[in-house]
Amino acid sequence: MPRPLRVAIGGIHIESSTFSPHLSGTADFDVTRGQALLDRYGWLNDPWAAEVEWVPLVHARALPGGAVEPAAYDAWKAEIVDGLAQGTFDGMLLDIHGAMSVVGRQDAEGDLITAIRQVIGSEPLVSTAMDLHGNVSQTLFDGCDLLTCYRTAPHVDVWETRERAARNLVQALREGGRPHKALVHVPILLPGEMTSTRIEPASSLYGRIPEIEARPGVIDAAIWIGFAWADEPRCMGAVVATGTDAAATDQAARELGQAFWQAREDFAFVAPTGSMDDCLDAALKDGAARPYFISDSGDNPGAGGADDVTYALERMLARPEIRDGSVRAVFASLYDPEAVARIGHLPVGSPVSVRAGGRIDTREPGPVPLEGTLEALADDPDGGRVAAVRVGGLSVFLTSRRMQYRLLDSYRRLGVDVADVGVVTVKIGYLEPELFEAAADWMLALTPGGVDQDLLRLPYRNLTRPIFPLDRDFTS
Repeated sequence: MPRPLRVAIGGIHIESSTFSPHLSGTADFDVTRGQALLDRYGWLNDPWAAEVEWVPLVHARALPGGAVEPAAYDAWKAEIVDGLAQGTFDGMLLDIHGAMSVVGRQDAEGDLITAIRQVIGSEPLVSTAMDLHGNVSQTLFDGCDLLTCYRTAPHVDVWETRERAARNLVQALREGGRPHKALVHVPILLPGEMTSTRIEPASSLYGRIPEIEARPGVIDAAIWIGFAWADEPRCMGAVVATGTDAAATDQAARELGQAFWQAREDFAFVAPTGSMDDCLDAALKDGAARPYFISDSGDNPGAGGADDVTYALERMLARPEIRDGSVRAVFASLYDPEAVARIGHLPVGSPVSVRAGGRIDTREPGPVPLEGTLEALADDPDGGRVAAVRVGGLSVFLTSRRMQYRLLDSYRRLGVDVADVGVVTVKIGYLEPELFEAAADWMLALTPGGVDQDLLRLPYRNLTRPIFPLDRDFTS
C-alpha cells in the first residue's frame, strides 16, 4: 500500500497599504499552530482529504493594515521554512492573502515562496489560495504550481476557495505530473469598491469562470483585481489558468485576460459617491430612507486604513441636526486605545471629555474633542475593549484594537440597533453583506486616508507603467 500523501499547511495573510502610516506588528496578528491550525479547515476529514497527512506549520492572519514590520514577517517565514525542513513533503497548501507588504521589501509573497522552494526543492507541488485583491508577481507564479482566488466580492467564498486549492493539489498529486499553468498580467489597477461581483462588469467577468473551468484540460481559472493601495511593481490585474492540457490552459488565460481588459472602462463605484458633506446632505435631507449608511472609505481598516482618521467624524459633528439630537446617528469607529483606557473604568452614564483619533494617521483635523456621555462599554472579539460616547444625537464608537464594524452584533454590543438609527457612518468600502441588507440607502464617501478611493490623489512612484486608469492612451 502506498504511503499517504504528506502536505504542509501554512501562510501569512494580510493586505497592506503602503500609503497608511500604520505598521502591522505581531500584536495585530492572530497566529495558529498545531491542531488549532488544522481545525480551521473543516474539510480535512472528508473522504478526498482523509488519507492525506496534513502537517500544520504556522498561519498568521491580521486585519488589513499598513506594511508589516520586518521582524514579524521574518520570524513567521523562518518558522514556515524550519517546519518544512523537518521531513519530506509531497506538497504544500499556501494559505495567503497576496497583498502583503513588508517594510523594505517589494514582493513579500514572492520572497516567501522563494524561501519555501529553497528548502523543499522543485519537486513538491505548491497550491495557493488567495484573495482576489492580491497580486500575482512573476516570482510567486513561478514558485507555485496551482493558484486560485476568491470569486466573490464581498468575499462569501473564502473557505470554498481554500478547499478548492487543497482539492486541486491532492488531485494533481494523485494523478502525477505537474499541471500546466498560464499567467496573463492585465495593466489595470482599480479599488475593490469599483469591482464588486454584485454588479457589472465584474459579475459577468467572474461569471465566466465556471464554464471555462469545466472545459476539458482546464483545472482552474482565476482573476485577480490586484491591490490598489500598495505602491509596488507587482500591483496590477492578473489572470491565471491551470490545467492538464497546455493549449486549453493558455486559451483560458488569454480569453479571461482579454475580457478583463476590454471591460476596463465599464468599472464604476458600487454606490453613488461624493464628498463626506455631499453624503451627509443626502442622508439628512427630508424623506431620506433610514437607516442611511455612509462609507468612510478612505480610512477603511478592511483595506488597510489606519482606522483613526477623524475627518468624517468632524464633518458629522459640524451638522446642527446631529449635534442637537434631532437626528440619531452613529460613527463606527475610531481606533484609540488611549482614549478607551481613559474612560473605560467609568460607570456608564458618566460625563466624559476625551480627545480621540488622529494619533496614527495625523492628517487634519487630528484628534477630535468629544464632550458627552459614556453611553456603553463592551468587550468585542475584534475590537477588544470598546466604548460608545454620546454627543448630542451621535454615538461615537471607540476601540482598543483596529476593527471593521461589518457585523450587526458589534453594534448591538454597544446597545445600538441600526434599524433605529437615521445615519450610520462606518469605516468601510462596499457594504459587507449584513450592512448591505440593513441599509435602506447608502453612499460611498470619497474621504481622505491611507486607502483613498481616488487613485489619482495617491503618490504612486513604483507601479509598472502604463497602467489604467492612471494612464489611458495605451494598448495592452
